[in-house]
Amino acid sequence: MAEFNKVQQVQIDDDRAGQRIDNFIMRVAKGVPKSRVYKAIRKGEVRVNKKRVKPEYKLQADDTVRVPPFVTKDSPESFPVSEQLADRMHRNILFEDENILVINKPSGLAVHGGTNTQNSVIDILRQIFPAGKNLELAHRLDKYTSGCLLLVKNQKSLRQMQQQWKGDTVEKRYLCLVEGRWLEKHKHVHARLCKNILQSGERMVMVDEAGKESHTEFKCQTQFDNVALLQVFLHTGRTHQIRVHLKHIGKPIAGDTKYGDREFNSKMQEKGLRRMFLHAEQLKFYLPNTTKPITVTAPIDDDLRICLKNLVQQT
Repeated sequence: MAEFNKVQQVQIDDDRAGQRIDNFIMRVAKGVPKSRVYKAIRKGEVRVNKKRVKPEYKLQADDTVRVPPFVTKDSPESFPVSEQLADRMHRNILFEDENILVINKPSGLAVHGGTNTQNSVIDILRQIFPAGKNLELAHRLDKYTSGCLLLVKNQKSLRQMQQQWKGDTVEKRYLCLVEGRWLEKHKHVHARLCKNILQSGERMVMVDEAGKESHTEFKCQTQFDNVALLQVFLHTGRTHQIRVHLKHIGKPIAGDTKYGDREFNSKMQEKGLRRMFLHAEQLKFYLPNTTKPITVTAPIDDDLRICLKNLVQQT
């Protein structure tokens, strides 16, 4: 067990200012489950300037943070990164400068650690890069979604990218393969989404009028026999948004075992698909500390490429 067995009082400097308190605690106490961090904040074990705060509180320069004692499983650093995986991650770098790093995230790799996750993207990159300890995720991708993932190397860049996301200046384009014929070339879906926990304990997102406003734009790129390849543009960033919106309109994503169709998934396996066909193909944004726009594009992996090739041959 790794122990954080005494109270820490941490002074916040300019570089850490602007970070949410929940993210800060998870960064300081690596390996502590998220549920334990939120419990500590909720119970007042975590304090800022001797006062209780909510998880969304943003740290200010010169704040003093009380980090309580934690006992947890081995931290992610206890799981060394293999040379093969490190080489793969280096080859998957799409763009890098002094402020940011964009990688083509492989499918099946979680972006951040959890109770049952030994090696996540952020943990791996923090180990294999000399200055990796300062890396932070600028956004998230689902575990089984591949493609463009943006990380930042300092808190100033993180704050700037967060402002770009809030200001809707970041353009996110995805590729997905869905069941059926796409009769409308261009379609907007507005369906409110709500997170739910089923009786089994599984977390699901559902369309619900009481949920959060959500907007996804779809364009048909290629129509095969009874399968369509879509370009997807996210106008909001809700959990599982693309997957749930497509399920809502009766066009499940190929290979999606959570929201998809079992029979359709089996047919796509026969075409060589071994994963969910959802890929974050492109990011457009402004480089931190500049007014320079940049477009980063991630190629699809061999699994998706083989599936498309087989569909083309069938058509």
